[in-house]
Amino acid sequence: MTVTAEPTAAGRALARLYDLDLVEDPGDLDLYVALANRTGGPILELAAGTGRVSIPLAQAGHRVTAVDLDPAMLERARLAAEQAGVSPMGRLELVEADLLGFAHREAGTFRLAIIALNSLFLLATRDAQLEAIRTLSRHLAPGGLAVVDVWLPDVPDLARFDGRLMLEYVRKDPETGHEVTKVTSARFDLTSAIVDLTSVYEEGPPGEPAIRWIRRDALRLIGADELRADAEAAGLIVENLAGSYDMEPLGPGADRAILIARRP
Repeated sequence: MTVTAEPTAAGRALARLYDLDLVEDPGDLDLYVALANRTGGPILELAAGTGRVSIPLAQAGHRVTAVDLDPAMLERARLAAEQAGVSPMGRLELVEADLLGFAHREAGTFRLAIIALNSLFLLATRDAQLEAIRTLSRHLAPGGLAVVDVWLPDVPDLARFDGRLMLEYVRKDPETGHEVTKVTSARFDLTSAIVDLTSVYEEGPPGEPAIRWIRRDALRLIGADELRADAEAAGLIVENLAGSYDMEPLGPGADRAILIARRP
């Protein structure tokens, strides 16, 4: 595991709460396992977070490199990998790095390269998003596949991004036993396609003072046409642009765009 920074207390808390955000399975893992079985390894995941995708792929027998900028996320990934019986020094390599400009020593050999579940949004400019897809392309072997998955909000979704407070959930954290309330506020800027998102988590035992953690993100939305154009600009051949994890065709009303593109 390549880590250069010590996680902060806030970083560790937000990484733990990120896992709580995703306690309900988004439904994408079967797709990645199927693609990995098609391509074989090695596999690269950028913005891998706590290993939600990378660890199951390593468990399935593939060699996986998981890259993330956040040391607290990677710390949780290491612990989760050990609990899953996957050695971070074996089939799973965890690397702390900025995906922009990232260059792995085995670049050009990967059979599958992934940016999963809206992680592309965390790059808040068009140029940065394009560079991320170029990073996928540079790391692929000829014939290798790049996969990028993004949410496609509709007009009512965007209308709610006006700064109002929205209750996301009340859940019990299985690690701490605390009740966690998550409230968000988002503002959408049409001119930049950026959503300024503030997430407020309050946690603690019932009847006792709560601890508050705050996360702020600038998320740049990207549409299906722009995603296709970026893949082509990165030198990839688009094989599929689907509207669901079942690979149904992208059409009106689809709430996701899942790009699958091949390096020639």
